Amino acid sequence: MGLIPEQTAGAPRLLLDTHALVWWWTADRRLSAAARTAIADRAHLVAVSAASGWEIATKRRRGKWAEVAPLVDGFDDLLPRSRFASLPILTADAGNMRQDRHRSARHRFFAARSGKGEKRGRPRA
Repeated sequence: MGLIPEQTAGAPRLLLDTHALVWWWTADRRLSAAARTAIADRAHLVAVSAASGWEIATKRRRGKWAEVAPLVDGFDDLLPRSRFASLPILTADAGNMRQDRHRSARHRFFAARSGKGEKRGRPRA
């Protein structure tokens, strides 16, 4: 989904991590009511990192998350149908990740992106 700055200026932004994304798409009860409300709010810009697509595909390939198979196959179609913006991984993100203390590369990426105004992770009740 392409973003037009005029349409998103001042809009609250959410950056979904992989679990929040999968739980949203699968209507999993582990996603809190507050998170569901925030994601469903059309006033919010909801972004999904390319890293989430990579993580879902990797876990499926390794046989660790069988229920995500339909999501991997339909990932590119699900994003715009869910009105989620696709957030690419940029070379500048690597520089931001060097200074973060997270052990996981995935968490370092989300932390690096959160410094650009996105809310990180799963909104909690």
